[in-house]
Amino acid sequence: MAETTPFFDAILLGLLEGLTEFIPVSSTGHLIMLSEVLGFKGQAEDLFKVVIQLGAILAILLVYFSKLWGVLTGLFRGDKAAVGFTAAILLAFLPAAGIGVVAHDYIKSVLFNPTVVSIALIVGGIIILVAEKLVKSPRYFAVENFPARLSLSIGFIQCLAMIPGVSRSGATIIGSLLMGVERKAAAEFSFFVAIPTMLGAAVYDLYKNRDVLAVDSVSLIAVGFGVAFLSALVVVRWLVDFVSRHGFTPFAWYRIAIGTIMLSYLTFFAA
Repeated sequence: MAETTPFFDAILLGLLEGLTEFIPVSSTGHLIMLSEVLGFKGQAEDLFKVVIQLGAILAILLVYFSKLWGVLTGLFRGDKAAVGFTAAILLAFLPAAGIGVVAHDYIKSVLFNPTVVSIALIVGGIIILVAEKLVKSPRYFAVENFPARLSLSIGFIQCLAMIPGVSRSGATIIGSLLMGVERKAAAEFSFFVAIPTMLGAAVYDLYKNRDVLAVDSVSLIAVGFGVAFLSALVVVRWLVDFVSRHGFTPFAWYRIAIGTIMLSYLTFFAA
């Protein structure tokens, strides 16, 4: 493959991050696979791939600003719905916070490779196809009404996404559907849980790798952040309507196809 510049790589990776963060195809897995093809590797590059996720989070904050601002002001008034919403998000975030700190180094050193990603994409796609046939009539339609046990259970399921290629949004959404959450509420819950989960991961990685930050890496992060924000903005506005009409089966077939293609590439071209 022709050699590219770091800034061009940053644009491509930022675009890929924004397009894949909130759909059940694993943004981290896609970033690992594209980095393998581009040769975008190293400690600073790994940090880049974590921090640009904050661009996608900014898109969530913008699209749902009215909702989140209403929750914030409602907390000060003691509003029951605002308290329920906040409790659901925090409970779902807790398992990832605890397990992530303990398992962070092991996951990064052992599981972050394109072979693991490819296999996880294929297996995850098959699981989505099966799960879509098992989904029952929904019982929960609003995040603020989620019982504590449901929120915590979804939080533990989200931890499966620490394996790159599984997909944080995919694990959260499919887990929610199987536990009786309506499709729109499941998709939006995955958006909201992403805020503390991804913010925590980015801050922790920045702290752990603060010694590798330089002017060049900060510039690349800024480029990737901006592109990820703009592309995620488009996806977030589109996704809820799409899954309400089509479900998640199209993403399952995409996962299986891209995982198979990447495994073939690794087998025949990357050796």
